[in-house]
Amino acid sequence: MSKSLNLFGGVGVGTLVVLTAAANFADRNIAPFPENPPVMTAIASVEPASGGLFVSAANASTEVGTGKLGLGREALAEEIAAWDLDVSPDGTGLPVGSGSVEDGEMVFSESCAVCHGEFAEGAGNWPKLAGGEGTLADEDPLKTVGSYWPYLSTAWDYIHRSMPYGNAQTLSDDDVYAMVAYILYSNFLVDEDFVLSNENFLEVEMPNANGFIIDDRAETEYTIWRTEPCMENCKDSVEITMRATVLDVTPEEEGAEAATQAAAVVEVATAAPAEEAPAEPVAAAVEALDTELVAAGEKVFGKCKACHQVGEGAKNRSGPQLNGIVGADIGAVEGFKYSKVLAEMEGTWTAEALGAFLADPRGYARGTKMSFAGLKSEEDIAAVTAYLASFE
Repeated sequence: MSKSLNLFGGVGVGTLVVLTAAANFADRNIAPFPENPPVMTAIASVEPASGGLFVSAANASTEVGTGKLGLGREALAEEIAAWDLDVSPDGTGLPVGSGSVEDGEMVFSESCAVCHGEFAEGAGNWPKLAGGEGTLADEDPLKTVGSYWPYLSTAWDYIHRSMPYGNAQTLSDDDVYAMVAYILYSNFLVDEDFVLSNENFLEVEMPNANGFIIDDRAETEYTIWRTEPCMENCKDSVEITMRATVLDVTPEEEGAEAATQAAAVVEVATAAPAEEAPAEPVAAAVEALDTELVAAGEKVFGKCKACHQVGEGAKNRSGPQLNGIVGADIGAVEGFKYSKVLAEMEGTWTAEALGAFLADPRGYARGTKMSFAGLKSEEDIAAVTAYLASFE
């Protein structure tokens, strides 16, 4: 019995000593919790340095219950001016300046071509800035500055504010005017000697200026279709109406047979000498055309159809319609306004001449409005030539 008392007595004394020490430590080192603690302590006001963009807490006291922290200060006039870059469709906000198509081509090549292509035709997945005229009603419309944007001020404002990518707002006002002029030229909206300035800015009419309407769906439609959603058995049947191949996003493998046929057509397409009358070699080429090669050329022509049409009912768009182009006189499509270099060029579109032009449009005809960079593959050139030759 005495052993138990000694054991429990020792434990009790030890526990009492530990609790006493803990109380003394807490009393000396832990501050008592206040009865009415402040939500936020005051932060001293700091005046901004001269010419700097330092943001201080001018009034950090918190109004309990209002949700206002009282942080920050009013922006300085020079800070507002640095952000106030917008340009309105009526020209408000445009700075004084000017730039030519010729200068714009140089600026564009140095600052923009790596993403948008040398002729604004787009590079990789970067957006195209030229072409697409008349495609907005198509299943796969091409929306560019020329085909879609309603106001020229949108182009000027965006380039001035956000371009070049990763190095925004490094262009001078004159460089922006020149670049916009070049983009207009690439969309066949101005001539090669055009100079854009703040004085003639509003004289440029964009093709899709009247293509936008006021969105009144909140008043006219929302009450019709904003009801309880259907969650099951909403339709009697579900059918697939479109596949990815229609959108031209599904790659296809070409076998050795197709490659052999493409190589064979290269010989057919380039066999006609330039000095011979075009009718005979063209007719021979059409007769020798392989249907599979023509089909391959139709796929390649997908790169051209934003500007050119072929077949029944083909019309001139931003580029001429191309029915009967193989063997026709250069620059002779009726009703189309060619650039000066093609309008004055003599000769006919033999397979050889057409192939050289398709490979490097601006190298073959310096000054052409053709914004396409060119086809790099001889097989593609031969295929699209065969495809064009199939339309008389």
